[in-house]
Amino acid sequence: MPLPPNLDEDKLSETALAMLGLTAFTSHHITRVWKGMDWDLLGLLFQKGWIENPVGKSKSVVLTEAGERLAPELLMRHFARESPDGGRTV
Repeated sequence: MPLPPNLDEDKLSETALAMLGLTAFTSHHITRVWKGMDWDLLGLLFQKGWIENPVGKSKSVVLTEAGERLAPELLMRHFARESPDGGRTV
């Protein structure tokens, strides 16, 4: 399904990377995530340089260094609850 044209692609990309980061695993010094997301959405993440090219038979995709660094940051930014002292917690 093509992505609807009226979506905020930046917010969507950040949320998708944060969610993919939850499935991250490292093998042979390469961090991979399961690519069970819409192909157009994976294409956005590839365009942003957060994942390597998702096209292929593999069921996982490699996170770039930027994607590996950003995934946990975006998870906290978009999904962490605020603690009573004003900080963020998961």
